[in-house]
Amino acid sequence: MFAIAPLQDRFGRAIRYLRLSVTDRCDLRCNYCLPKGFNGYEEPANWLSFDEMTRLVGIFAQAGVSRVRLTGGEPLLRHNLPELAARISALPGVEDLSLSTNATQLVKHAVALKAAGVKRINVSLDSLDKGCINTITGRDSFDAIMAGIMAGKAAGFDPIKLNMVAMRGVNEHEIRRMVAFCLENDFILRLIEAMPMGSTGRNAQYLDLNPVREQLLAEFGLIPEVAELGGGPARYWQTADGSGRVGFITPISQHFCATCNRVRLAVDGTLYMCLGQEEKFEFAPLLRGGASDAEILAALKFAIELKPERHEFKEQPGKIIRFMSQTGG
Repeated sequence: MFAIAPLQDRFGRAIRYLRLSVTDRCDLRCNYCLPKGFNGYEEPANWLSFDEMTRLVGIFAQAGVSRVRLTGGEPLLRHNLPELAARISALPGVEDLSLSTNATQLVKHAVALKAAGVKRINVSLDSLDKGCINTITGRDSFDAIMAGIMAGKAAGFDPIKLNMVAMRGVNEHEIRRMVAFCLENDFILRLIEAMPMGSTGRNAQYLDLNPVREQLLAEFGLIPEVAELGGGPARYWQTADGSGRVGFITPISQHFCATCNRVRLAVDGTLYMCLGQEEKFEFAPLLRGGASDAEILAALKFAIELKPERHEFKEQPGKIIRFMSQTGG
């Protein structure tokens, strides 16, 4: 029996979207995300089990959350992830299950994930230049990423969104090429402004995407997209014939906090209300302490009340010291 009133924070925003981190570990070291040599990972004993995740997501769904995205770290490093995906996709109320990945492991898992109910994938791809990708990710990863993307396409994921963190002096010269590549291959490109999360995020070469957008609109004849694409923060533009789309995620230059509909659950059961603030609530003690579903649902409603009005990335860029992978992407 679903709750009558959906989750709503004190600013009137309905919370419909949960980003579920299944691990904080990653096989890459993207230089805007994790520093080289980082080893401050959560102990596996503190990870939520699949049973605990499924139970908690079911309570979220009972409260009106209909979209779930599996994230990390790199979620495909979590053993037997398709099993968890199948369990979550079968939960009453979950209408859309998606995955964020760096695609290095996707060749091995694409078919199983699709069969398990994952409908859409987002892949991090910051360049089409092998040397640039290998520099950004800290390893020889380009071929594995590209193979994974194509395996996802062959498996039938639709849409496939490629996430490009646009950085001044690093890959900004490749944006036009990336747009053309995505239009040619029926992918959706999402350009993202770097966020000052942790020391690595603050050291990223921030690029304001508003001038970039105006250039692309003129060059590719893009027009505003009306339809919603995934319920996330991107604002989309499409080609005149509707065959291609480009999204822009601008948390710094043009934030979207007023319409934020999401929260993030870390692998240890900590619920973060905002990427750019510290408000959080720990669910592991309830899950492991014998709390009933009704008690957890009450705690969830309390936690949502902690969600702040907006982040302060621009005003206080040094505020958040945790890295993105620790929050859940």
